[in-house]
Amino acid sequence: MKPASSSLSRTNYYLAILWPLLAIFCCLAYWAVTVSRANTEAEQADADLLKEADSYAQAYEQYVTRSIAQMDQITMQLKYGWERAPSLTVIEDMRADGMFTDQAFVFVGIVGADGRVRSSSKGGGLPHSVAQMPFFLQHKNNNSTALRVDLAPRGLEGGGERVLFTRRLDSADEEFDGIVVMAVDGDYFTSFVGASTLGHDGLLTLVDTEGKSWIEQGARTFTADGRILRLRATGGPTGGSRPIGADGFRDGVARALGWRDSPVYPVVAMVALSRHEGQAAALMSWKAGRDRVFAVSACLLLLSGLASVLSLRAAARERDQEAVRLAYRTATESADEGFYMAAPLRDRKGQIVDFMVVDCNERGASFYGMRRAELVGRAVSTIDHGIGGAEVIATYQLAMSNGFYEEDRRMPANDKVTITWGRRRVVRVGDGLAVTLQDISERKRHETELERLANEDPLTGLRNRSWLLNFIPALLDGTARDGAGLALLFIDLDEFKHVNDSHGHAVGDQLLTVAARRLGTLLRPGDQVVRFGGDEFVVLLHPGQDERAIAAVAERIVAAFKTPFVLDEGIQAVIGASVGISLFPRDGADARTLIRHADIAMYAAKDEGKGQYRFFDPRLAGEVSRRVLLKEQLTGAIERDQFFLHYQPRVDPASGTLLSMEALVRWRHPDAGMVSPGDFIPLAESSGLILQIGALVIEKACAQLAAWREGGMLLVPVSINVSPMQFGGRGVVRQLESALRRHGLPAALVEVEITESAMMGDHAEIAAELAQLRALGIKLHLDDFGTGYSSLSQLRALKMDVLKVDRTFTAELEQADGKVFFEAIVSMAHALGMTVVAEGVETAAQLRILRELGCDEVQGFYIARPLPAHEIEARFLAAPIDACA
Repeated sequence: MKPASSSLSRTNYYLAILWPLLAIFCCLAYWAVTVSRANTEAEQADADLLKEADSYAQAYEQYVTRSIAQMDQITMQLKYGWERAPSLTVIEDMRADGMFTDQAFVFVGIVGADGRVRSSSKGGGLPHSVAQMPFFLQHKNNNSTALRVDLAPRGLEGGGERVLFTRRLDSADEEFDGIVVMAVDGDYFTSFVGASTLGHDGLLTLVDTEGKSWIEQGARTFTADGRILRLRATGGPTGGSRPIGADGFRDGVARALGWRDSPVYPVVAMVALSRHEGQAAALMSWKAGRDRVFAVSACLLLLSGLASVLSLRAAARERDQEAVRLAYRTATESADEGFYMAAPLRDRKGQIVDFMVVDCNERGASFYGMRRAELVGRAVSTIDHGIGGAEVIATYQLAMSNGFYEEDRRMPANDKVTITWGRRRVVRVGDGLAVTLQDISERKRHETELERLANEDPLTGLRNRSWLLNFIPALLDGTARDGAGLALLFIDLDEFKHVNDSHGHAVGDQLLTVAARRLGTLLRPGDQVVRFGGDEFVVLLHPGQDERAIAAVAERIVAAFKTPFVLDEGIQAVIGASVGISLFPRDGADARTLIRHADIAMYAAKDEGKGQYRFFDPRLAGEVSRRVLLKEQLTGAIERDQFFLHYQPRVDPASGTLLSMEALVRWRHPDAGMVSPGDFIPLAESSGLILQIGALVIEKACAQLAAWREGGMLLVPVSINVSPMQFGGRGVVRQLESALRRHGLPAALVEVEITESAMMGDHAEIAAELAQLRALGIKLHLDDFGTGYSSLSQLRALKMDVLKVDRTFTAELEQADGKVFFEAIVSMAHALGMTVVAEGVETAAQLRILRELGCDEVQGFYIARPLPAHEIEARFLAAPIDACA
């Protein structure tokens, strides 16, 4: 047998040669991987650039198509307005209504059949005559009323980079009557994105389907060699992308080109991104990788040399020396704590690889389901197998290094360990360890339960607001490091308050529980759902960078919550969800900011009709502040009695005799003047202030009727609009009873209007209150019929007296199908014993048709606008008149 020293020397010699060879091999491998990765990244950068160009082209095409569609609608509206009632002031009238105020509208005009301007938004926008211009001749010689889109010709003021939209005008006998002309600044179509998004050398251009460039962002850079047509021939049916060399652009910059054909209009949207800019990251990565390889190679070679020297100078040391020093036990056999003495077990190099239990008490052995005699002499690795044993050994090694270690540890879940949580204290004693283990399972269970109660919503079992505010900071820190992004969705249940008020809190609580479960099924396993409070929920999507994916989640939530919830006793709750979304770090760097901004976006979604989602936009914050201020002013207006009533007459369409009136609330702010009902009524509804305003309207209408009676005026019934929120607990019934009694009025002089939306679902309580109103002698109107969801069965069950047909149907009376539809409504209402009122009558033709159809009453601007009480007295109540004359 060779001496141990000889074997050790031979091993060290082999190691002295092996280390440099291994270092050289690692350096070569590292270089190969780095070069391969650089090539792959360059190829991927080109591919990503093509995808990005294609995506921008698609987005640009959608933007252009939407923009042209807006122009299409505007010219159609202008055409309709001119053909219906030609007026030289039609454009100025539309401008007064808020149209054509954008600076992008360079010129808007009406050109007659002789080619001369009849009406325009400004003088000098067109030549004296455009009769010979191509766009005029095309419309003149073509019966099509379709929109024509082209560059403004040189003969027009501001030609060149101006897009011209024209549409044919027809006379009553469908002969050519001129054209609508609208010139729009070309920048309107190229301001889609800027250099900060497309890069310094990025380009946008809009061309026609023949490859002719119309407008381009910045200086003209695309070559005019017909390449555009050839490129479109190589793409798909709607677009494509491909790299273009430096010879394809006048500035000599190679780019990735993406293009998209508009599916609606003969235009092609093109986006070109600089290949040099697209390759910048890959080039930087290659330079960084090359420098890193140089540094690592130098370090490896240096370390291999040092290892060779150390290997040659290494000497054998004693190993496996077992020395156990006696130490006093820190706990007695009767103590509650387990006590152990552990000695380290070392490998050949003197490294500690395990520990042996050299002593313990019975309590300590019982924690592992053993007797003391069974535990003493065993290695820790044989007691705790797997990860648990490895962690204990690591803990003991740390105590050997530092002299002391203490921790609370969840014990491994196996059949050996009899405790769930333990507090381990480890102290180095000589070359060994003294270990105490205390059973803290009960205390931990108590702490866990307290933590659960503090962070869990007891109704839904979801995390609560407290947990969210404590959890998000750590999540944001991690997200900032990994760059994965985070989306916070703030969800509010639409119409939940109505369900809660209608069916009681028990049903409301069940609805929240079912809604929470449904919400959880729509998300990924790693996403978090939190009940923020009331009917509000918060969803955390992490990772959450892709806005389209986040929008898809929001769409799923909105769609899922449109499905009715089936609750106990067969109750079907029809609600919805409005979702506001904020993104980290774009919309906020901390939890409260993200929540506040998502909340603002949610309210914006509600304002736009509920059942929608919206991403946060900084502009929304100002709108919410305006709403908060308006709500405060609305509260003050109630206290200071700033509301008053206007009255709009309803007359017999045949005789013009005044039959009834509608009371409409108005608000005069001392500083802002008249506030539009469209601004404060929805806010009053959402804030609950409509209850107080409704009570004021009832009181003021009854007081005015009493005043007219005292003045000897002609008295006709006045209808009052009542919100669905005012029903419940006989509130409306009591208010009307009290007001009628206080002012000594017969019930027949007051009528109540409710909208179709109040009739949705099974609202037994509303139906009961309507029956009570009818029992008092108050007539009931169904307002805005045709815009909601009422059914014949509901109309029959609720026994409405008056059917008020929405103005949208009145506006279509002069169309054949519109007249037929209105006639069907009149027949149906009369069959049900209901009086028919046509709303929104604005022309003599509409009034004539309504007479023919047998409509009972008409209301609209053609009869009279809503008027204050003193004007109503002078025009309608002083003596009978023919309002339709």
